[in-house]
Amino acid sequence: MGEDYSKITDGIRVSVRSFYLEDQSRPEDGHYVWAYRVTIANESRRTVQLLRRTWQITDARGRTQHVHGAGVVGEQPLLEPGESFEYTSGTPLETPSGFMVGTYHMIDPASDEAFDVAIPAFSLDSPHQAGGVH
Repeated sequence: MGEDYSKITDGIRVSVRSFYLEDQSRPEDGHYVWAYRVTIANESRRTVQLLRRTWQITDARGRTQHVHGAGVVGEQPLLEPGESFEYTSGTPLETPSGFMVGTYHMIDPASDEAFDVAIPAFSLDSPHQAGGVH
């Protein structure tokens, strides 16, 4: 199990933990799979909604994939002050390690103010690597 990575932007805490999925990976075919669990906690005094996400997924060879989409896991959670939302997703790579970093594009529905929340960079480590990529 990986370590927790956490970052706060404008009162929104994003915490991430990644997990290598041995049972879904096929190292002999260059196919490595991770799950990651994200918790988005509203520590501010305003209601916020997650509208879109942007990810940069980089493998051990330095190849970066950009992923953009609406919401997360099919949802656009609305978080009142003190509420949190947790979800699990995953990503495959062709290398035994890599890292991810991203941004949640949020809005304050009361004021229509759009703002971005940083997703902390976190490593994707497997037992098949020579050393972690950080």
